[in-house]
Amino acid sequence: MEGDIEAKLPRGVAMSWGLVKQPQRGPKREMSIEQIVDTAVSIADKEGLSAVSMNRVAASLGFTTMSLYRYIPSKDDLLLLMQEAVSYIDLPDKAENWRDNLRTYVRITMPVFREHPWFGDIPISGVPLTPNNLRMVDWVLGAMAGLRLHDSEKMSIILLLSSYARATGMLARDMERAIRAGSSPEAFSGTDYSTALKQLVTKDRFPNLHPVMMSGAYTGENEADHTVDNDFDFGLERILDGIEHYLSSK
Repeated sequence: MEGDIEAKLPRGVAMSWGLVKQPQRGPKREMSIEQIVDTAVSIADKEGLSAVSMNRVAASLGFTTMSLYRYIPSKDDLLLLMQEAVSYIDLPDKAENWRDNLRTYVRITMPVFREHPWFGDIPISGVPLTPNNLRMVDWVLGAMAGLRLHDSEKMSIILLLSSYARATGMLARDMERAIRAGSSPEAFSGTDYSTALKQLVTKDRFPNLHPVMMSGAYTGENEADHTVDNDFDFGLERILDGIEHYLSSK
């Protein structure tokens, strides 16, 4: 049965489910798929995704590159297994309110982009197929179990929330990267360039942006007067408002 399932899945996906047996013959010292993946994650965390190669991982473990390929056939498989490894999340108990649960889903899926900055550098290649990812999908589906939604609508909501978590998580990651590279929060937000922008963004050329620029809202100059406590929270609550409105209209 397992062999039949394995044949129907991409190699890396089958490995993530434990359907692929590890080599019985090989180097005298023990090596495992888990060791290889953990080593690759460690390299990526410290030096970025570009530093990860089959050669580099093998050398870090003290093995030849060819011996590594006996465990993981390709770099693409390795990258998929790396993503799967860091996607494990301790799932909280569900709240009674669906909004709280969907809010929680977004919040617990964001940190991986900051904790493992390389995570978002791997392109999305399709629908989630690996167990840790599907475990999250199962949790959020349970959070919507009592809502009057078709299965396809639930999946669309998960895609919307996941996209928002990914976008905001990567924005936070990029800000941290910029600051580590010598920038500042003020430069990242544009506050440092506010005076120059106010001269460049003229009313004639940018009739709609001009008043926003002059008010300081574009670069967040006047945070004390900012009616939105947090841009992330504001965006998420509006998404949830939209879902609530849709539910009330059904």
